[in-house]
Amino acid sequence: MSNAMLELIFKATLDTLYMVGLSGLVAAALGVPLGVLLYVTRPGQILARPVTNRALGIVTNIGRSIPFIILMVAIIPFTRLIVGSSIGTNAAIVPLTIAAIPFVARLVEGALNEISPGLIEAAQSMGATPYQIIVKVLIPEARGGIITGLTITVVTLISYSAMAGAVGGGGLGDLGIRYGYNRFDPMVMLITVVILVVMVQGFQSLGDALVRKADHK
Repeated sequence: MSNAMLELIFKATLDTLYMVGLSGLVAAALGVPLGVLLYVTRPGQILARPVTNRALGIVTNIGRSIPFIILMVAIIPFTRLIVGSSIGTNAAIVPLTIAAIPFVARLVEGALNEISPGLIEAAQSMGATPYQIIVKVLIPEARGGIITGLTITVVTLISYSAMAGAVGGGGLGDLGIRYGYNRFDPMVMLITVVILVVMVQGFQSLGDALVRKADHK
């Protein structure tokens, strides 16, 4: 394999890590609060707002129900508005983030569901405010589940980023399609798949280690 191809593979790997990393960070920053809101605004919860909860649930479900490849195409005008282009790694980050936010939110909500209601009632009986309950009870108690959810999200984003290559999103998916599939080079395709598998294994192992550390605490 030529040095030029090795450089392309290296650059594509960095592009994929960039796309997944940035979209994952933004999705976590917006998805975790959304998941908390979905939980605390339920009827009977500490900030019960049934109408707000229903509206947030509908928006979240719509976001989760749209296949990623369709989402990428559907929001091309919005992507152009945000980054000035509909192709390339920066453009791919927009649909990746939008797809990941509701995914994170539901996983966080699921993690919060595992918390015993007795803990919340105990905090309320001691005069804790809703904010204090969220920060000092809900999030610490659900920390392991939240980390697991974020790990699943990152792994999913890796597969989504590969799909983004089908429409000029850059990264390993784009490399595999252009040089592996279109040029009938099975070696490039194999290397692309191996790198993606290694990425998934690496992030999953890191997430598992963080969960064990959080549960230990």
